[in-house]
Amino acid sequence: MGRGSTCSRVTQRWLQVILMGSTLIALSLGPCQAQCVEFTDRASEVDLDAFVKSPSSLLEKLRNDKEKLKYRLSTYIATNPSLLPSVQTLITESSSNDRSAIGSALRLAEARCITTKPDAARKIRDFAKRIGDLSVQAGYSAVGEDNSGAPIQSQNRASAPSPGSASLLEGEWKTKLSDPFKPVPIPH
Repeated sequence: MGRGSTCSRVTQRWLQVILMGSTLIALSLGPCQAQCVEFTDRASEVDLDAFVKSPSSLLEKLRNDKEKLKYRLSTYIATNPSLLPSVQTLITESSSNDRSAIGSALRLAEARCITTKPDAARKIRDFAKRIGDLSVQAGYSAVGEDNSGAPIQSQNRASAPSPGSASLLEGEWKTKLSDPFKPVPIPH
């Protein structure tokens, strides 16, 4: 009788461990599914939390720099599209020049989400259309006209060298110094 009850306790213990592990995995998948961009292009959780608590803090940090505002906000939205209510607050607290940059950020975030999370892109587009502010809509439309259908690349990522350009490092992990005297390929 002692051996049978011990086996059933061990089996129950393993089932509990498996159930807890499955639950933890399921819970950790939730936040990852909302993100439209790769891990290296995501905004940090600290920045996102600060933005949610005080959306106008972004305006204070990036005072008079509309380009940085546009790209930083687009990264925030592409990292977590559920920040749109905070974007609404940001719009009400900003000047018309800032609103134009916010509209541009919405369009950039939508473009970054189209291929990976079309539902998030649709949510961003619908949000931008519902906004009654003409400056936001002008900024949103202007980005679409500038790119003429070209995919929008991340501004946070360093520009990758072109295939023909010389690089200082080579190899699979870019840890080996390249030959500085190697002839440069001539484009045809």
